[in-house]
Amino acid sequence: MNVTVIGAGLAGSEAAWQLAQRGIQVTLCEMKPQKKIPAHETEYFAELCCSNSLRSDQLENAVGLLKEELRRMDSLIIRCADANRVPAGGALAVDRHGFARMVTEELRRHPNVTVVEGEITEIPEGDVIIASGPLTSDALAEKIGALVEGTAPLNFFDAAAPLVAFESVDMESAYFASRYDKGTPDYINCPMSREEYQAFWEELIHAEEAEVHGFEDKNIFEGCIPVEVMARRGEDTLRFGPLKPRGLPDPKTGKEPYAVVQLRKDNAEGSIYNLVGFQTHLRWPEQRRVFTMIPALKEAKFLRYGVMHRNTYLDSPRLLDRYYRLKKEPRIVFAGQMTGVEGYVESCASGFLAGVELARRLLGLPALDFPQETAVGALGLYVSNTSVGSFQPMNINFGIIPPLDHRVKGKRNKNAELSARSLALIDEMREEVAGK
Repeated sequence: MNVTVIGAGLAGSEAAWQLAQRGIQVTLCEMKPQKKIPAHETEYFAELCCSNSLRSDQLENAVGLLKEELRRMDSLIIRCADANRVPAGGALAVDRHGFARMVTEELRRHPNVTVVEGEITEIPEGDVIIASGPLTSDALAEKIGALVEGTAPLNFFDAAAPLVAFESVDMESAYFASRYDKGTPDYINCPMSREEYQAFWEELIHAEEAEVHGFEDKNIFEGCIPVEVMARRGEDTLRFGPLKPRGLPDPKTGKEPYAVVQLRKDNAEGSIYNLVGFQTHLRWPEQRRVFTMIPALKEAKFLRYGVMHRNTYLDSPRLLDRYYRLKKEPRIVFAGQMTGVEGYVESCASGFLAGVELARRLLGLPALDFPQETAVGALGLYVSNTSVGSFQPMNINFGIIPPLDHRVKGKRNKNAELSARSLALIDEMREEVAGK
Protein backbone atom coordinates (compact mmCIF):
# COMPACT_ATOMS: atom_id res chain seq x y z
CA MET A 1 0.00 0.00 0.00
CA ASN A 2 1.47 3.30 -1.09
CA VAL A 3 0.08 6.82 -0.97
CA THR A 4 1.51 9.83 -2.77
CA VAL A 5 1.34 13.08 -0.79
CA ILE A 6 1.95 16.20 -2.87
CA GLY A 7 3.31 19.08 -0.82
CA ALA A 8 5.21 19.12 2.45
CA GLY A 9 3.61 22.13 4.08
CA LEU A 10 1.81 21.72 7.38
CA ALA A 11 -1.10 19.78 5.87
CA GLY A 12 1.02 17.48 3.72
CA SER A 13 3.56 16.86 6.47
CA GLU A 14 0.84 15.97 8.97
CA ALA A 15 -0.99 13.72 6.48
CA ALA A 16 2.23 11.91 5.55
CA TRP A 17 3.10 11.37 9.21
CA GLN A 18 -0.33 9.98 10.14
CA LEU A 19 -0.23 7.57 7.19
CA ALA A 20 3.32 6.44 7.93
CA GLN A 21 2.60 5.93 11.63
CA ARG A 22 -0.16 3.49 10.60
CA GLY A 23 2.15 1.40 8.45
CA ILE A 24 1.34 2.95 5.06
CA GLN A 25 4.22 3.58 2.67
CA VAL A 26 4.26 7.27 1.72
CA THR A 27 5.92 9.03 -1.20
CA LEU A 28 6.14 12.65 -0.07
CA CYS A 29 6.65 14.97 -3.02
CA GLU A 30 8.02 18.46 -2.38
CA MET A 31 9.26 20.86 -5.05
CA LYS A 32 11.78 22.53 -2.71
CA PRO A 33 14.69 23.01 -2.90
CA GLN A 34 14.65 22.50 -6.68
CA LYS A 35 11.94 25.12 -7.14
CA LYS A 36 10.92 27.86 -4.73
CA ILE A 37 8.33 30.60 -4.73
CA PRO A 38 8.70 34.02 -3.01
CA ALA A 39 7.03 32.76 0.19
CA HIS A 40 9.74 30.09 0.64
CA GLU A 41 12.80 31.02 2.70
CA THR A 42 14.40 27.63 3.49
CA GLU A 43 14.59 24.07 2.18
CA TYR A 44 12.61 22.79 5.19
CA PHE A 45 9.10 21.38 5.23
CA ALA A 46 6.23 23.10 7.08
CA GLU A 47 7.48 26.68 6.75
CA LEU A 48 5.59 29.35 8.69
CA CYS A 49 5.36 33.00 7.62
CA CYS A 50 5.79 34.28 11.19
CA SER A 51 6.51 32.95 14.66
CA ASN A 52 2.93 33.47 15.87
CA SER A 53 1.25 31.79 12.91
CA LEU A 54 -0.20 29.08 15.18
CA ARG A 55 -2.05 31.72 17.22
CA SER A 56 -3.74 31.35 20.62
CA ASP A 57 -3.11 28.36 22.87
CA GLN A 58 -6.00 29.17 25.22
CA LEU A 59 -8.98 26.81 25.45
CA GLU A 60 -11.38 29.76 25.50
CA ASN A 61 -10.31 30.32 21.91
CA ALA A 62 -11.42 27.92 19.16
CA VAL A 63 -7.95 27.61 17.62
CA GLY A 64 -6.58 26.80 21.08
CA LEU A 65 -9.14 23.99 21.31
CA LEU A 66 -8.20 22.71 17.85
CA LYS A 67 -4.52 22.58 18.86
CA GLU A 68 -5.33 20.70 22.07
CA GLU A 69 -7.40 18.15 20.15
CA LEU A 70 -4.50 17.58 17.76
CA ARG A 71 -2.05 17.46 20.66
CA ARG A 72 -4.04 14.67 22.32
CA MET A 73 -4.16 12.71 19.06
CA ASP A 74 -0.39 12.76 18.50
CA SER A 75 -0.10 15.42 15.81
CA LEU A 76 3.45 15.75 14.47
CA ILE A 77 3.00 19.46 13.79
CA ILE A 78 1.80 20.33 17.28
CA ARG A 79 4.49 18.17 18.93
CA CYS A 80 7.19 19.97 16.95
CA ALA A 81 5.60 23.34 17.73
CA ASP A 82 5.55 22.59 21.46
CA ALA A 83 9.21 21.56 21.30
CA ASN A 84 10.17 24.88 19.64
CA ARG A 85 7.95 27.23 21.62
CA VAL A 86 9.09 30.79 22.30
CA PRO A 87 7.46 33.11 24.89
CA ALA A 88 4.36 34.91 23.55
CA GLY A 89 1.87 35.31 26.36
CA GLY A 90 -1.14 33.08 25.71
CA ALA A 91 -0.11 32.20 22.15
CA LEU A 92 1.77 29.20 20.80
CA ALA A 93 4.61 31.03 19.07
CA VAL A 94 7.59 29.08 17.77
CA ASP A 95 11.12 29.46 16.52
CA ARG A 96 10.13 29.12 12.87
CA HIS A 97 13.35 27.57 11.60
CA GLY A 98 13.72 25.23 14.56
CA PHE A 99 10.14 24.08 14.13
CA ALA A 100 10.41 23.49 10.37
CA ARG A 101 13.78 21.75 10.76
CA MET A 102 12.32 19.32 13.33
CA VAL A 103 9.30 18.49 11.14
CA THR A 104 11.63 17.85 8.20
CA GLU A 105 13.99 15.63 10.19
CA GLU A 106 11.15 13.56 11.66
CA LEU A 107 9.70 12.84 8.24
CA ARG A 108 12.97 12.23 6.41
CA ARG A 109 14.05 9.59 8.92
CA HIS A 110 10.71 7.78 9.12
CA PRO A 111 11.11 4.29 7.60
CA ASN A 112 7.75 4.50 5.82
CA VAL A 113 8.39 7.88 4.17
CA THR A 114 10.27 8.40 0.90
CA VAL A 115 10.87 12.04 -0.02
CA VAL A 116 10.92 12.92 -3.72
CA GLU A 117 12.13 16.42 -4.57
CA GLY A 118 10.90 18.33 -7.58
CA GLU A 119 7.74 19.89 -8.97
CA ILE A 120 4.72 17.65 -9.59
CA THR A 121 2.86 18.70 -12.73
CA GLU A 122 0.44 15.75 -13.07
CA ILE A 123 -1.96 14.11 -10.63
CA PRO A 124 -0.48 10.63 -10.09
CA GLU A 125 -2.38 7.36 -10.35
CA GLY A 126 -3.42 5.53 -7.20
CA ASP A 127 -4.25 7.01 -3.82
CA VAL A 128 -3.06 10.60 -3.49
CA ILE A 129 -3.38 13.49 -1.07
CA ILE A 130 -2.98 16.87 -2.77
CA ALA A 131 -1.69 19.31 -0.17
CA SER A 132 0.14 21.62 -2.54
CA GLY A 133 -1.09 24.69 -0.71
CA PRO A 134 -2.66 28.00 -1.66
CA LEU A 135 0.39 28.82 -3.79
CA THR A 136 0.06 25.71 -5.97
CA SER A 137 2.24 25.92 -9.07
CA ASP A 138 0.51 26.91 -12.30
CA ALA A 139 1.05 23.50 -13.95
CA LEU A 140 -0.54 21.50 -11.13
CA ALA A 141 -3.26 24.10 -10.62
CA GLU A 142 -4.20 23.69 -14.29
CA LYS A 143 -4.59 19.92 -13.83
CA ILE A 144 -6.69 20.40 -10.71
CA GLY A 145 -8.81 22.95 -12.57
CA ALA A 146 -9.46 20.38 -15.32
CA LEU A 147 -10.30 17.74 -12.70
CA VAL A 148 -12.97 19.94 -11.11
CA GLU A 149 -14.14 21.53 -14.34
CA GLY A 150 -17.38 23.41 -13.85
CA THR A 151 -16.45 24.51 -10.32
CA ALA A 152 -13.17 26.28 -11.01
CA PRO A 153 -10.78 27.10 -8.16
CA LEU A 154 -11.30 30.51 -6.62
CA ASN A 155 -8.63 33.04 -5.79
CA PHE A 156 -7.99 35.45 -2.98
CA PHE A 157 -4.89 37.29 -1.79
CA ASP A 158 -3.07 37.25 1.51
CA ALA A 159 0.03 39.02 2.75
CA ALA A 160 2.98 38.59 5.11
CA ALA A 161 4.31 41.21 7.52
CA PRO A 162 7.86 42.63 7.60
CA LEU A 163 10.57 41.41 9.98
CA VAL A 164 13.04 43.72 11.75
CA ALA A 165 16.24 43.14 13.71
CA PHE A 166 15.80 43.60 17.46
CA GLU A 167 19.11 45.45 17.71
CA SER A 168 17.73 48.16 15.41
CA VAL A 169 14.63 48.88 17.53
CA ASP A 170 14.94 52.05 19.61
CA MET A 171 14.04 50.72 23.06
CA GLU A 172 14.19 54.25 24.47
CA SER A 173 10.97 54.80 22.51
CA ALA A 174 9.46 51.34 23.20
CA TYR A 175 8.71 49.00 26.09
CA PHE A 176 8.04 45.32 26.76
CA ALA A 177 4.48 44.39 27.83
CA SER A 178 1.59 42.06 27.10
CA ARG A 179 -1.92 43.45 26.84
CA TYR A 180 -3.55 43.78 30.28
CA ASP A 181 -0.38 42.15 31.72
CA LYS A 182 -1.68 38.77 30.51
CA GLY A 183 1.09 36.17 30.60
CA THR A 184 4.67 37.33 30.33
CA PRO A 185 5.70 40.72 28.79
CA ASP A 186 6.77 39.25 25.46
CA TYR A 187 5.79 42.02 23.04
CA ILE A 188 7.75 45.15 22.19
CA ASN A 189 5.28 48.03 22.21
CA CYS A 190 6.00 51.07 20.05
CA PRO A 191 3.78 53.97 21.21
CA MET A 192 2.66 56.83 19.00
CA SER A 193 1.22 60.20 19.93
CA ARG A 194 -1.84 61.56 18.17
CA GLU A 195 0.31 63.74 15.92
CA GLU A 196 2.72 60.90 15.11
CA TYR A 197 -0.14 58.52 14.34
CA GLN A 198 -2.00 60.97 12.11
CA ALA A 199 1.14 61.71 10.09
CA PHE A 200 1.85 57.97 9.78
CA TRP A 201 -1.75 57.21 8.74
CA GLU A 202 -1.76 59.94 6.12
CA GLU A 203 1.40 58.58 4.48
CA LEU A 204 0.21 54.97 4.76
CA ILE A 205 -3.07 55.50 2.89
CA HIS A 206 -1.27 57.29 0.04
CA ALA A 207 1.78 54.99 -0.16
CA GLU A 208 2.53 53.31 -3.46
CA GLU A 209 1.49 49.66 -3.70
CA ALA A 210 3.41 46.94 -5.50
CA GLU A 211 1.77 45.72 -8.67
CA VAL A 212 -0.12 42.49 -8.03
CA HIS A 213 -1.85 41.08 -11.09
CA GLY A 214 -5.61 40.89 -10.63
CA PHE A 215 -5.58 42.57 -7.23
CA GLU A 216 -8.64 44.41 -5.99
CA ASP A 217 -9.52 45.31 -2.42
CA LYS A 218 -12.67 43.20 -2.59
CA ASN A 219 -10.58 40.09 -3.22
CA ILE A 220 -8.69 40.31 0.07
CA PHE A 221 -9.49 37.67 2.64
CA GLU A 222 -10.46 39.52 5.79
CA GLY A 223 -8.32 37.31 8.05
CA CYS A 224 -5.13 38.60 6.44
CA ILE A 225 -5.98 42.11 5.26
CA PRO A 226 -3.06 44.40 4.32
CA VAL A 227 -2.47 47.21 6.80
CA GLU A 228 -2.78 49.90 4.12
CA VAL A 229 -6.16 48.55 3.01
CA MET A 230 -7.37 48.56 6.60
CA ALA A 231 -6.10 52.12 7.03
CA ARG A 232 -8.09 53.31 4.03
CA ARG A 233 -11.29 52.30 5.79
CA GLY A 234 -10.98 55.19 8.21
CA GLU A 235 -8.50 57.15 10.31
CA ASP A 236 -9.31 55.22 13.50
CA THR A 237 -9.63 51.74 11.99
CA LEU A 238 -6.06 50.77 12.89
CA ARG A 239 -6.49 52.17 16.42
CA PHE A 240 -9.33 49.71 16.97
CA GLY A 241 -7.40 46.94 15.25
CA PRO A 242 -3.68 46.04 15.26
CA LEU A 243 -2.63 49.43 16.74
CA LYS A 244 -5.13 49.28 19.62
CA PRO A 245 -3.60 50.87 22.76
CA ARG A 246 -6.06 49.37 25.28
CA GLY A 247 -4.35 47.51 28.11
CA LEU A 248 -0.85 48.70 27.13
CA PRO A 249 0.00 51.69 29.35
CA ASP A 250 3.38 53.28 28.72
CA PRO A 251 5.48 52.78 31.90
CA LYS A 252 7.01 56.23 31.39
CA THR A 253 3.65 57.97 31.71
CA GLY A 254 1.37 55.37 33.26
CA LYS A 255 -1.17 56.20 30.53
CA GLU A 256 -2.29 54.42 27.39
CA PRO A 257 -0.74 55.93 24.22
CA TYR A 258 -2.85 57.17 21.34
CA ALA A 259 -1.78 54.14 19.26
CA VAL A 260 0.64 51.24 19.76
CA VAL A 261 2.48 49.14 17.18
CA GLN A 262 3.38 45.74 18.63
CA LEU A 263 6.41 43.67 17.68
CA ARG A 264 6.42 39.93 18.34
CA LYS A 265 9.46 37.67 18.67
CA ASP A 266 10.06 35.65 15.50
CA ASN A 267 12.85 33.34 16.65
CA ALA A 268 13.98 31.73 19.90
CA GLU A 269 17.01 34.00 20.23
CA GLY A 270 14.84 37.11 20.13
CA SER A 271 17.00 38.68 17.44
CA ILE A 272 14.15 39.00 14.93
CA TYR A 273 10.75 40.62 15.48
CA ASN A 274 7.55 40.67 13.41
CA LEU A 275 5.36 43.77 13.01
CA VAL A 276 2.04 42.47 14.31
CA GLY A 277 -0.85 43.07 11.92
CA PHE A 278 1.38 44.71 9.29
CA GLN A 279 0.69 42.37 6.39
CA THR A 280 1.25 44.54 3.35
CA HIS A 281 1.77 44.73 -0.38
CA LEU A 282 3.35 48.18 -0.46
CA ARG A 283 6.47 48.57 -2.59
CA TRP A 284 9.55 47.82 -0.52
CA PRO A 285 10.96 51.37 -0.56
CA GLU A 286 7.54 52.60 0.56
CA GLN A 287 7.50 50.13 3.44
CA ARG A 288 10.82 51.49 4.68
CA ARG A 289 9.72 55.11 4.23
CA VAL A 290 6.35 54.76 5.97
CA PHE A 291 7.11 52.21 8.68
CA THR A 292 10.18 54.10 9.89
CA MET A 293 7.78 56.94 10.79
CA ILE A 294 6.98 54.80 13.84
CA PRO A 295 9.30 56.42 16.43
CA ALA A 296 10.79 53.18 17.80
CA LEU A 297 11.48 51.99 14.23
CA LYS A 298 13.13 55.15 12.90
CA GLU A 299 16.42 53.25 12.46
CA ALA A 300 14.87 49.81 11.87
CA LYS A 301 16.84 47.23 9.93
CA PHE A 302 14.33 45.28 7.81
CA LEU A 303 15.29 41.62 7.46
CA ARG A 304 12.27 40.86 5.30
CA TYR A 305 9.77 43.20 3.71
CA GLY A 306 6.08 42.36 3.55
CA VAL A 307 4.92 40.44 0.48
CA MET A 308 1.58 39.68 -1.18
CA HIS A 309 0.56 36.26 -2.52
CA ARG A 310 -2.22 34.89 -4.69
CA ASN A 311 -3.93 31.98 -2.95
CA THR A 312 -6.14 29.34 -4.51
CA TYR A 313 -8.92 27.33 -2.91
CA LEU A 314 -11.63 24.97 -4.11
CA ASP A 315 -15.40 25.24 -4.02
CA SER A 316 -15.17 22.47 -1.45
CA PRO A 317 -18.86 22.09 -0.44
CA ARG A 318 -19.60 21.06 -4.02
CA LEU A 319 -16.48 18.92 -4.43
CA LEU A 320 -15.37 17.30 -1.16
CA ASP A 321 -16.86 15.07 1.53
CA ARG A 322 -16.27 15.37 5.27
CA TYR A 323 -13.00 13.42 4.95
CA TYR A 324 -11.69 15.90 2.31
CA ARG A 325 -12.08 13.27 -0.44
CA LEU A 326 -13.07 14.28 -3.95
CA LYS A 327 -16.66 13.06 -4.24
CA LYS A 328 -16.43 12.04 -7.88
CA GLU A 329 -13.04 10.31 -7.46
CA PRO A 330 -12.46 9.33 -3.79
CA ARG A 331 -8.91 8.09 -4.41
CA ILE A 332 -8.00 11.79 -4.60
CA VAL A 333 -7.97 13.62 -1.27
CA PHE A 334 -7.24 17.29 -0.71
CA ALA A 335 -5.78 18.86 2.44
CA GLY A 336 -4.69 22.28 3.62
CA GLN A 337 -5.69 25.76 2.60
CA MET A 338 -6.67 24.63 -0.88
CA THR A 339 -9.77 23.10 0.76
CA GLY A 340 -10.83 26.46 2.17
CA VAL A 341 -9.66 25.95 5.73
CA GLU A 342 -7.89 29.18 6.62
CA GLY A 343 -4.85 29.15 8.88
CA TYR A 344 -1.90 26.92 9.62
CA VAL A 345 -3.53 25.03 12.50
CA GLU A 346 -6.65 24.44 10.40
CA SER A 347 -4.47 23.17 7.55
CA CYS A 348 -2.73 20.81 9.94
CA ALA A 349 -6.13 19.55 11.13
CA SER A 350 -7.30 18.85 7.58
CA GLY A 351 -4.06 16.98 6.86
CA PHE A 352 -4.48 15.01 10.07
CA LEU A 353 -8.03 13.95 9.22
CA ALA A 354 -7.20 13.22 5.57
CA GLY A 355 -4.22 11.05 6.56
CA VAL A 356 -6.02 9.16 9.33
CA GLU A 357 -9.09 8.44 7.20
CA LEU A 358 -7.13 7.34 4.12
CA ALA A 359 -5.04 5.00 6.28
CA ARG A 360 -8.19 3.52 7.81
CA ARG A 361 -9.71 2.91 4.38
CA LEU A 362 -6.57 1.20 3.12
CA LEU A 363 -6.42 -0.95 6.26
CA GLY A 364 -10.05 -1.99 5.91
CA LEU A 365 -11.23 -0.08 8.99
CA PRO A 366 -14.50 1.87 9.19
CA ALA A 367 -14.45 5.65 8.80
CA LEU A 368 -14.01 7.76 11.92
CA ASP A 369 -16.76 10.34 12.09
CA PHE A 370 -15.50 13.10 14.34
CA PRO A 371 -18.67 14.73 15.70
CA GLN A 372 -19.47 18.36 14.99
CA GLU A 373 -19.01 19.04 18.71
CA THR A 374 -15.25 18.64 18.13
CA ALA A 375 -13.20 21.29 16.35
CA VAL A 376 -11.64 18.74 13.97
CA GLY A 377 -15.10 17.42 13.07
CA ALA A 378 -16.73 20.84 12.79
CA LEU A 379 -14.07 22.04 10.34
CA GLY A 380 -14.48 19.03 8.04
CA LEU A 381 -18.26 19.34 8.16
CA TYR A 382 -18.14 23.07 7.36
CA VAL A 383 -15.87 22.54 4.35
CA SER A 384 -18.22 19.83 2.99
CA ASN A 385 -21.51 21.55 3.89
CA THR A 386 -23.50 21.78 0.67
CA SER A 387 -25.88 24.33 2.21
CA VAL A 388 -23.06 26.90 2.25
CA GLY A 389 -23.78 29.37 -0.53
CA SER A 390 -20.86 31.67 -1.29
CA PHE A 391 -17.98 29.59 0.09
CA GLN A 392 -15.04 31.51 1.55
CA PRO A 393 -11.99 30.44 3.58
CA MET A 394 -12.88 29.78 7.21
CA ASN A 395 -10.83 29.84 10.39
CA ILE A 396 -12.01 27.51 13.14
CA ASN A 397 -14.51 29.27 15.38
CA PHE A 398 -17.10 28.34 17.97
CA GLY A 399 -19.85 29.49 15.59
CA ILE A 400 -19.54 26.26 13.55
CA ILE A 401 -19.67 24.07 16.69
CA PRO A 402 -23.14 23.21 18.09
CA PRO A 403 -24.10 25.28 21.17
CA LEU A 404 -24.40 23.91 24.69
CA ASP A 405 -27.74 22.53 25.82
CA HIS A 406 -27.78 24.94 28.76
CA ARG A 407 -27.09 28.60 29.38
CA VAL A 408 -23.71 29.73 30.66
CA LYS A 409 -22.98 33.25 31.84
CA GLY A 410 -20.05 34.94 30.12
CA LYS A 411 -18.48 34.23 26.72
CA ARG A 412 -15.22 32.89 28.12
CA ASN A 413 -17.06 30.51 30.46
CA LYS A 414 -19.26 29.31 27.60
CA ASN A 415 -16.25 28.73 25.34
CA ALA A 416 -14.44 26.89 28.13
CA GLU A 417 -17.41 24.53 28.49
CA LEU A 418 -17.57 23.98 24.73
CA SER A 419 -13.89 23.05 24.82
CA ALA A 420 -14.35 20.72 27.79
CA ARG A 421 -17.20 18.94 25.97
CA SER A 422 -15.09 18.56 22.83
CA LEU A 423 -12.02 17.24 24.64
CA ALA A 424 -14.11 14.68 26.51
CA LEU A 425 -15.28 13.34 23.14
CA ILE A 426 -11.72 13.32 21.79
CA ASP A 427 -10.49 11.40 24.84
CA GLU A 428 -13.18 8.76 24.23
CA MET A 429 -11.97 8.36 20.63
CA ARG A 430 -8.22 8.43 21.20
CA GLU A 431 -7.60 4.68 21.11
CA GLU A 432 -9.74 4.25 18.01
CA VAL A 433 -7.96 7.17 16.33
CA ALA A 434 -4.64 5.47 17.05
CA GLY A 435 -5.98 2.27 15.45
CA LYS A 436 -5.94 0.24 18.65
